[in-house]
Amino acid sequence: MTTFTDFSSTTLASAFYDCSHQELHLDFRDGSRYLYSAVSPDLFQSLIAATSKGRFFNEQIRGRLPFKRLSET
Repeated sequence: MTTFTDFSSTTLASAFYDCSHQELHLDFRDGSRYLYSAVSPDLFQSLIAATSKGRFFNEQIRGRLPFKRLSET
């Protein structure tokens, strides 16, 4: 199952989550794109439900999960 979500966040623009591979593609407002691995469905749902997507990202994802930069600004 895959899920695409647009965000009304000052940090994150959108997310694409691939449940079968537990991969999260994040598009940031500055134009950068990253792929995060080992993202559980619960963590993704928590990101969706978070009041502040940027704060949640900084506290729960950044520096905690393997990632790859997909594009530059």
